[in-house]
Amino acid sequence: MQNQFSLEQIQKTKTEQELAQCNDVTRMFGLSLSAGQIQVLAQKRFQSLKDTDRVEFGEGVLKKLVYAFCDSPYLSQDSYAQALADLQDLFYSLKNACADRLSDDELIEKMASVFNGRARGSLQYLTDLLLEELNAAEGQGEPTKQQILEMLAKEEGKTNE
Repeated sequence: MQNQFSLEQIQKTKTEQELAQCNDVTRMFGLSLSAGQIQVLAQKRFQSLKDTDRVEFGEGVLKKLVYAFCDSPYLSQDSYAQALADLQDLFYSLKNACADRLSDDELIEKMASVFNGRARGSLQYLTDLLLEELNAAEGQGEPTKQQILEMLAKEEGKTNE
């Protein structure tokens, strides 16, 4: 019997293993993912990539999102898996909106900073705010990486009242 695995299946398995390992760290913050949640998140990675017309080889962003957000005072065990799924979707949308001018790490750092700051843990507010700001910057011509970073830094310092 011949064993054939698609690249997607191999990547999905690797993502599941990485997320399971992340639990060792996130448990310190009262957060963990069940085997079922890990499987769903790994599958959602491919759906999110498809929905945003993106291709990704190698490691995805879920592991980076886990580590960037696991210490957030706004995440609870009950909301954790859904928040990661939503953050992953937002990440890929923002990557498209900024035309990949920010590295994954730069974008995730800004997302976490705004989420824990001005957005006060509201994923909807984070999404609306960042997409609105990026679209406004794009409307004034193609923003440079520095302009995008400055715009996001400005959003970090504001408070949501």
